[in-house]
Amino acid sequence: MDHFISKEAARTASRNNHPTIPMAPSLPKPKQICPALTAAQLGLLAALALALSFLEALLPVLPIPGARLGLSNIVIMYVLTSPRLRCPHLPAALGITAAKALFALFRGGSAFFMSAAGGLLSTLVMALVLRLSRDRLSYIGVGISGAIAHNAGQLLMAMALLGHAMLYYAPWLLLLALAAGTLTGLALNLLMPALNRLNV
Repeated sequence: MDHFISKEAARTASRNNHPTIPMAPSLPKPKQICPALTAAQLGLLAALALALSFLEALLPVLPIPGARLGLSNIVIMYVLTSPRLRCPHLPAALGITAAKALFALFRGGSAFFMSAAGGLLSTLVMALVLRLSRDRLSYIGVGISGAIAHNAGQLLMAMALLGHAMLYYAPWLLLLALAAGTLTGLALNLLMPALNRLNV
C-alpha cells in the first residue's frame, strides 16, 4: 500500500513540475462589494487603460487605416479575469471601455465611433469566450479573440461611415489582430505579478 502511494505521489510531483501555459480563468464571481475599494480599483485600472491608449497614440502610425495594437486590451482582460475585483467584472470592463471611447473624442468623431464599436464588441466577445472556455483557454487565446472582435467592430463602423471600400482592409486587419492578440496575451502573463502586487 505504501509503495502504491509513493508511486502516485511521484506521478503527481512530476505533473506539477511540468511547465504549462497559464490558462485564463473564467469570469470569477465578485467578492463582497466595498464601494470605496471598488472605486479606487476601477479608477486605477481606468487610468492605466487611458495611459496605454495615450502611449499607443504616440507610436508610429501603422499603414492600415484605424489599425492599432490595442495595448489597453491588457487592462480589459485583467478586469474580466481578476478575482481581486470586488464588483461585477463585465460592467466594470464595459465602463473602462466607455472611458477609452470618450478619450478617443480628442481624435475626432470618427475615432470615437470606431473606438466605441471596436471596444464594445471586443469586451463582449472576450467575456463570452471566458465564460464558454471554462479555464481551458490561455490569455493569448483570449487576446486574439478580443483583437479580432475589436478590428471587426472598427471595420463595420468604418464601412458604415466611409463606405464598403473599407472591406479591402479586412485580411490585413485579421493578420494584425493575430499578432496584436498574441502580444497582449503575452504581456498580461508578464504583468500579472506586478498587477497582483498593486492589489487591484
